[in-house]
Amino acid sequence: MRMIHTLLGVLLLLLVVGSILRTLVVPRGLYSALVNRLWRTVRTLLRLSAAPFGTYRAQDRALTWLAPIVLVGMLGVWLSGMLVAYTLLLHGTSDLPWKVAIREAGSSLFTLGYASGERLQLSAIDFLAAASGPLVIALQISYLPTLYAAYQRRETEVTLLQSRAGEPAWGPELLARQSLVDTETALPQLYRDWERLAADIGESHSNYPVLLSFRSPQPNRSWVVGLIAVMDAAALHLALCPRSAPPEARLVIRAGFTAMRDIARSLRIDFDPDPDPAAPIRLTYAEYLGAVAMVTAAGFPRERPVEDGWRHFNGWRVNYESVAYELARRSDAVPALWTGPRDFHAPVIPPARPTDRRPSVDGGGSDPGSAASLAR
Repeated sequence: MRMIHTLLGVLLLLLVVGSILRTLVVPRGLYSALVNRLWRTVRTLLRLSAAPFGTYRAQDRALTWLAPIVLVGMLGVWLSGMLVAYTLLLHGTSDLPWKVAIREAGSSLFTLGYASGERLQLSAIDFLAAASGPLVIALQISYLPTLYAAYQRRETEVTLLQSRAGEPAWGPELLARQSLVDTETALPQLYRDWERLAADIGESHSNYPVLLSFRSPQPNRSWVVGLIAVMDAAALHLALCPRSAPPEARLVIRAGFTAMRDIARSLRIDFDPDPDPAAPIRLTYAEYLGAVAMVTAAGFPRERPVEDGWRHFNGWRVNYESVAYELARRSDAVPALWTGPRDFHAPVIPPARPTDRRPSVDGGGSDPGSAASLAR
């Protein structure tokens, strides 16, 4: 039995160390079963606590605690696993009873050292345990600045998008607003900014999946909803205006679905890496027609018939729709237009467009180039 306890201790220690290395050290977006199960458990409990209120705001308030609890829980799970592993090793390699073994393991792991004896055969285990506790805590502490730096870069662009695409963001609204205030020339730069942000998100969120649980400061904002909105705007732009659409539109779509697929791989989400452009998408033709009518009424130009544009829009969106919907579901993002279903029941929230309050000119009409108009 002591040999079995020793082997169990070694296996558990290797499992915990492997989870720590996968989560905190190796920059490859490796899957950690321990962390994933902890995330699922905490997320389920928080969602259930908000379910009686039946609103998205309640879900958002509850899920705000998901990332902090997971971070603290990861440390607790790792230290608890090491405590059990070292207890098994001490008990299996000596004649110490269970109470003494767990007391000595805890004393060494948390660097208290009050329970260690003068037994040379156990010194190596005590030293290893004494080094493990501070090392895990130090790695977790050094992990936090990386997370919050990536979070800050992400949220800066999400906040800037609010005035352009509404809150929550929606792709057709982005095109419509630029037409309404005559800032279509700003779209190429917006696409470039989000191309770079998509690459950043793909790298950071696949290496540190806990970032998916960090919510935006405002309940109606979300990085995944913002990225979907920019990609939808670019896809609609290319579908309706193939000659005048900037090349940055193609690049942001490519960067966006590449980033989403990188995150999907790290989370073990299945997807088709090379979908058929004619494959059906979940967005309906009626929804597409309504969006085209809205952007056209706002003054957005159209170079291609609406029916032909649908085929091209479908061909672009099929590359990212399924993965985007799954990421929006898993991150419990705000239920915005064109972002798929959620695990909680809440109505879809359309973007709120500010009221046009341009001053009149000579007592009638309005000045389309006024500063108030452009500010909106």
